[in-house]
Amino acid sequence: MGRIIAIANQKGGVGKSTTAINLSACLAEKKNKVLVIDMDPQGNTTSGLGIDKNREKDTIYEVLIEECNVKKAIIHTMFDGLDIIPANVNLSGAEIELIDSTERSYILRNCLKSISKKYDYIIIDCPPSLSILTVNALTSANSVIVPIQCEFYALEGITQLMKTIDLIHDRLNPELHLEGVVFTMYDSRTNLSAQVVENVKANLKEKIYDTIIPRNVRLAEAPSHGLPINYYDSKSAGATGYRNLAQEVIEYKVRRK
Repeated sequence: MGRIIAIANQKGGVGKSTTAINLSACLAEKKNKVLVIDMDPQGNTTSGLGIDKNREKDTIYEVLIEECNVKKAIIHTMFDGLDIIPANVNLSGAEIELIDSTERSYILRNCLKSISKKYDYIIIDCPPSLSILTVNALTSANSVIVPIQCEFYALEGITQLMKTIDLIHDRLNPELHLEGVVFTMYDSRTNLSAQVVENVKANLKEKIYDTIIPRNVRLAEAPSHGLPINYYDSKSAGATGYRNLAQEVIEYKVRRK
């Protein structure tokens, strides 16, 4: 069975979609079979992998409301070993659609049972909120990766996210655990980035990845071209960072076996 990893942080703009796109692509580059599930109504992960989100009729929304089989919603991207279940703005209506469902927290997990064995990794990009969509992602996942931007309010909301992870572990998904925290948008030219890293390490007694993702122009440009960074600029600092993160994720999986 593939390892299911949720990329979560209810704070926006911390690099969740960037991490989902590029971690997935770098895992696939290492000969893994990878599925990305875009659970964010903004659909940035979908666009970032070269898919026109507004033209897709079978998305994760249709899967969740049972209008589409999960296998039908899977798109084979142009990148070897990398598939995606896309999302668009329609997903924002899922909160209302699922409100009366007695199994609303388990819908995604139940859908993934039929396909999880086909993939080495399933990466779920969560929305920037602790909504029913995030709950579905965390209930489906084995672990959570939390991107934290290297800025002044880096710790804002992290405590609540940790409590949510613990709550879902206790009540809905006993397999769920925090896999690790990854620092993003690190600017080596400023003292602030270094101070944020030290502050988070001092206050967050959790696994923190050795890899730190730099603030990188090429990394910022890549989504507008619908390409992961390892395809857009394979030799950039951003590509190196996400390749290193992918290796840490692979080694973590091996250690837990």
